[in-house]
Amino acid sequence: MRCEVVAVGTELLLGQIVDTNSSWLGERLALAGADAHFQTKVGDNQARIVQALRIALDRSDAVVVCGGLGPTQDDITREAIAEVMGVELRRDEAVLDRIRAMFAQRGRTMAENNARQADVPEGATVIEQRLGTAPGLICPVGPVGPDGHSEKVIYALPGVPYELYEMVERAVVPDLQARMGEHATIVSRVLRTWGEAESSLAEKVSHRLEALDAVGNPTIAFLASGIEGIKVRITAKAPDEAAARALLDAEEAELRAVLGDLVFGVDDESMEDAVAALLDAQGLTLAVAESVTGGLIGSRLTAVAGSSGYFTGGVICYDSRVKYDLLGVPEGPVVTAEAAAAMATGVQKLLGTDIGLSVTGVAGPAEQDGQPPGTVFFGLAIGDEVETVDVRLPGDRDRVRQFATISVLNLLRLRLLARTSPHP
Repeated sequence: MRCEVVAVGTELLLGQIVDTNSSWLGERLALAGADAHFQTKVGDNQARIVQALRIALDRSDAVVVCGGLGPTQDDITREAIAEVMGVELRRDEAVLDRIRAMFAQRGRTMAENNARQADVPEGATVIEQRLGTAPGLICPVGPVGPDGHSEKVIYALPGVPYELYEMVERAVVPDLQARMGEHATIVSRVLRTWGEAESSLAEKVSHRLEALDAVGNPTIAFLASGIEGIKVRITAKAPDEAAARALLDAEEAELRAVLGDLVFGVDDESMEDAVAALLDAQGLTLAVAESVTGGLIGSRLTAVAGSSGYFTGGVICYDSRVKYDLLGVPEGPVVTAEAAAAMATGVQKLLGTDIGLSVTGVAGPAEQDGQPPGTVFFGLAIGDEVETVDVRLPGDRDRVRQFATISVLNLLRLRLLARTSPHP
């Protein structure tokens, strides 16, 4: 079944409110087995809502409308749906009594405007409101088939997220699945990668793309995520969640065999999560010396619960004198490989850790020590072994700092992985 989401509210178009409802609905509808190909936002204008609903019904079997069911004059979703259905609104006295009772329970008098929330398009079924005042609606569109269901359907839900979530679980998903007959589940998994461009990743897995195109399930998509790398999303559809996840497991294994250490996490696992797991598993402690990143590395590391077990602390050595006096960096240029190495060994010795990690560079806008903006040097000291890496990072000042942070953490991740791999 094809299902579409229409979010109503001028505030969504103006960017005053972030539309989290549509993203949540997309995920939940997929789990219910519905194919969602479109999502639309439309302002509080009846003609445009009607147009959006008609377009959605033309290309989808079910439409979920969220928002516009409130008590004020700009809440006109009910009127728009009635126009699309070609019916009148009727006032449901049972709904009105529930709204009045809810206000009474709170010790308040219902405003007359709230009575509008009891207006229901002829032929629609009310989804009882249990958390607020606006009921939801199941609105049949088109002729009724032999299965007793209308050809198409509109689900109208309040825009308040927790009210919407409860109605979807209680009423919308069961009704959708009854209309679908054969149940199915769509699930996705995201492999998070760092170190290759989107085009390079696509080339590496081109044989898998061709193989999956031939069968159509599962599918692979690439999501460029800026300073968080490239995400490879696997989506599978199966009769139940267990079968769908088995397809994901098999395809993930295929992709990991090709991508190897480019993959640092799955779904919400961050680069710092990956580093944390390796440090914890190997029983190693870490200290950082940050110049250009100004504390971003330490901030990301301490965002992981339990980081005190392996992260001792850091030195934000933004001024050159701090590098010289506290970390023992030789006086002279500080945007160099030599300075990065000295910073790493200096913070390792200062804080008494197994590992010292450092970063120094030029975020811009002006050059420093003869180096252009985007020039960054990493230092890594693990025990007595010290290495440096230099990179040229793109973007403005903030992006250079963010790219440097995740890149140096990735360097540490790769070296820790190498310690666990058998030597040839």
